[in-house]
Amino acid sequence: MNRDEKAQLLAELKQLFDESESIVISHYKGLTVAEVSELRNNIRKAGAGFKVTKNRITRLALKDSKFADLADQFTGPTAIAFAKDPVSACKACVEFAKGNEKFVILGGAMGTGLLSLDEINRLASIPSVDELRAKIIGLLQAPAAQLARVTKAYSEKEAA
Repeated sequence: MNRDEKAQLLAELKQLFDESESIVISHYKGLTVAEVSELRNNIRKAGAGFKVTKNRITRLALKDSKFADLADQFTGPTAIAFAKDPVSACKACVEFAKGNEKFVILGGAMGTGLLSLDEINRLASIPSVDELRAKIIGLLQAPAAQLARVTKAYSEKEAA
């Protein structure tokens, strides 16, 4: 990798850190190409991104970012999952890690705070925004549907 490529990667990572709300750091040692592709697809479907990183360049990109405290976790074969919403990257990584012991979640960050593995697991259990919207709509529609059923049953009783 020449200097221009390194400078471009550094700029990309800085932009990624600036635009992301949450980051999950993991080790992927031992995963096959097919498994990494599956992981990337799962993360992409969840609305997040996944990038295998060069540790030295990533630590440089982290220096002036809100995720600067994560720099010491970048050792070994490291990858990051990142997202603009706080839950999707956590959810996709935890789901993949359940089925693959070679994928190890190290930690992460949300906003300016660090996340432990337990906190990442708790975030992964939170329903997505779409799921929450669907539940709210269901709750709002339930009383109206019940009223319609009662009214229909009463009108059928009157007609008989």
